[in-house]
Amino acid sequence: MKILVITDLYPIKDSEINTPRTIADFVKGWKLAGHEVKIIKPNFLFNAILRKKTLYKSNIYGDIENINYIFPFWGNIKNKIKRDFTPDIIIAHMPSGILFANKLGLPFVAGVHISDLEVLTNPLYSFYFKNALEAGYKNATKIACRSYAIKNKFLKLYPQYEYKTFVCYSGIDKNLIIKRDWQNRKKVLTCANLIKRKHIEKVIFACDNLNVELKIIGDGKEFQHLKKISNKPIFTGHLTREKVFEAMREADIFALPSINETFGMVYLEAMASGCITVCTQDDGISGIIKDGFNGYFWNDNIIETIINSSNQDYILQNSYNTILNFTQEKACEHYLTCILA
Repeated sequence: MKILVITDLYPIKDSEINTPRTIADFVKGWKLAGHEVKIIKPNFLFNAILRKKTLYKSNIYGDIENINYIFPFWGNIKNKIKRDFTPDIIIAHMPSGILFANKLGLPFVAGVHISDLEVLTNPLYSFYFKNALEAGYKNATKIACRSYAIKNKFLKLYPQYEYKTFVCYSGIDKNLIIKRDWQNRKKVLTCANLIKRKHIEKVIFACDNLNVELKIIGDGKEFQHLKKISNKPIFTGHLTREKVFEAMREADIFALPSINETFGMVYLEAMASGCITVCTQDDGISGIIKDGFNGYFWNDNIIETIINSSNQDYILQNSYNTILNFTQEKACEHYLTCILA
């Protein structure tokens, strides 16, 4: 099958650290399954500069065609495409990808992220982007929400599209999955870009008066502020992916009470590493994590509750069984199955 992916959420070079690899992981999985995949990266320059993204010239870079715009996709889109590629399926992610795909006049799938919900609900976007995005959803053959929480929020806004909406969750490399028993060494871990919406301070306060070790992996604008809250946490700064997994396998509990997550691969990684995993209810990976079954929803006493509970081998067994169904291979297969259904 020939698949064309249209999104600005795609790294042109592997060295880019400020571009999430979620869509690239789908592409990798589809290629491994034998599909031919090409990518168009529509790059609205003002947005790219505002978000401090790496800038590239409009050109073809391997399987990726980068197309820069000064204005948000006005004019004849087709004339800007250099590559001759006739796909069987077009999959568009992020508002820029959906706006681009909708102008091609061809059937396409629209992928919904947390940024789409921002465009649809923030009055700042009402002049142009909201109407254009709504037209894209109307014309899309299927709508792929990146999490169960996003699907629920999207369908509250547009219940008329329930018949063509599904969840395209991410998956993890099956080779990273390990099985562990509960050891209660009282080691707590969190890992994130240290910005306000991650709410790392909640984890610090929850651990401050407990006999636990708290390790915080990451860097960001809140780093210095967080260090002033307590002397308890061990701040590592940014670590390589390999070092993050090492830390996860040494931890007992992974807690991240983040909000406005599109999905949250770090939670899957923690589950795969054998951590008791804590997320925010009705956000991100909520829907995969079920409170008191294979993980927990955040509350300010949850760390103490977990440490004092005798139920954690049950939670870890269910977490292990869950993560086996959320491998990269199964996620990629699920995505295409839902499109073709």
